[in-house]
Amino acid sequence: MGATSGRTILGTFTPEGLEMEDVNRFPNHLIETGGHFYWDIYELYRHIIEGLKIVAQKKDVEITSIGIDTWGVDFVCVGKDGGFLRQPYSYRDPHTAGAPEAFFKKVARKQVYEWTGIQVMNFNSLFQLDTLRRNNDSALAAADKLLFIPDALSYMLTGEMVTEYTIASTAQLVNANTRKPEDALLRELGLTESNFGRFVYPGEKIGTLTKEVQRMTGLGDIPVIAVAGHDTASAVASVPAMNPDFAYLSSGTWSLMGVETKGPVITEETESLNFTNEGGVDDTIRLLKNICGMWLLERCRAAWGQTSYPELIAEANASEPFRSLINPDDVLFANPADMEQAIQTFCSDSHQPVPQTRGQIVRCIFESLALRYRQVLDNLRTLSPHPIETLHVIGGGSRNELLNRWTANAVGIPVVAGPSEATAIGNIMIQALAAGTAKDIASMRQLINRSISLETFYPEDTDVWDAAYLHFKQVTMNH
Repeated sequence: MGATSGRTILGTFTPEGLEMEDVNRFPNHLIETGGHFYWDIYELYRHIIEGLKIVAQKKDVEITSIGIDTWGVDFVCVGKDGGFLRQPYSYRDPHTAGAPEAFFKKVARKQVYEWTGIQVMNFNSLFQLDTLRRNNDSALAAADKLLFIPDALSYMLTGEMVTEYTIASTAQLVNANTRKPEDALLRELGLTESNFGRFVYPGEKIGTLTKEVQRMTGLGDIPVIAVAGHDTASAVASVPAMNPDFAYLSSGTWSLMGVETKGPVITEETESLNFTNEGGVDDTIRLLKNICGMWLLERCRAAWGQTSYPELIAEANASEPFRSLINPDDVLFANPADMEQAIQTFCSDSHQPVPQTRGQIVRCIFESLALRYRQVLDNLRTLSPHPIETLHVIGGGSRNELLNRWTANAVGIPVVAGPSEATAIGNIMIQALAAGTAKDIASMRQLINRSISLETFYPEDTDVWDAAYLHFKQVTMNH
């Protein structure tokens, strides 16, 4: 499940490698009502059931297990009777504006970072919960349990409540060293560990499909596995790297750039640069930075009548280089009513030519993203415990050849693009490990490298891009 769409994917391991089949794809729409943005958890569940029904009708397929991954931080309030108390708030809801500052009056920012190693973003679950508490939210007041989105969906399938480690780590409630919820933070929110489901790690069994779900879908008592519930953790598990000296860029609605480490990297430098230490698979930490990604283009496309990507990319390629640049992470772009207008406003305010055509807008987005990736990678090089020789671009954005080429030019090292279905592959890998059909993550990565076509982009025109980077830093620093 992504923040804009979801899909059911059937994965099969064969002697030749991994085969994947799309079962169903569906939109994930925000609901706006009463001044708030919500997710429709029941609609998502209905689509899951539909996907499982389709799979059950495949006579030649024997299902080993099911795993669910989603975006991070959002959660459902569950009552004492096991029912959901309302639709979950979306992280894009404006109610957490200024929330970190309010919380840091009670617990010092530095202390929160030392415990969690998580970058401060106003929508982190920690700040959502504190906001709900300050607002006397009735659902939170009545809640017996809090379930993160993948855990809520697996509960609907199995009747078992768990809290999976990788998704919980995005909440800014988990101690990065103990890899358990931090009691001191829970106390500040009026919560205890008993307000969460049984704590599990990737590869553990959650439960089996309830009789109700079996009847609706036609499946048997199939186990549901706690994969890496956070979609980025699942995606990173699938990076087809042949050695550890790589950085990854999980490219979708968000771009997440980072490295894998054996333990958290929590220093004054990582804190000042707002890097995050999220839980990974196989006892790893994902030291990474959240960067606004295809959200910029998705919002523009929505206003342009969903013009095709090839058409927009062709228009961008034909436009003047480096005419206008933006900081993709500027607060202006968080959730504007009109993304094109927000981009034009940034350019006007920073005394640059204002992009007028679609091609100019798209070129501005892609070049700015490539240069922002360079900026974050430069920081990552100083923080990473190992050298960075290759950048692996995974996720839907890995299909964007123009952006991949420009990213290689900007960062100055080879960019390996693929797999595009990284999250699904990582999800399936962890299920294979749980079933005992795979040995370890390293061998799985080698299998993926062999079974999926990858494209490598090498840096070109580096002098031009170096000059553009200096301009980018100047424009974004002054805004």
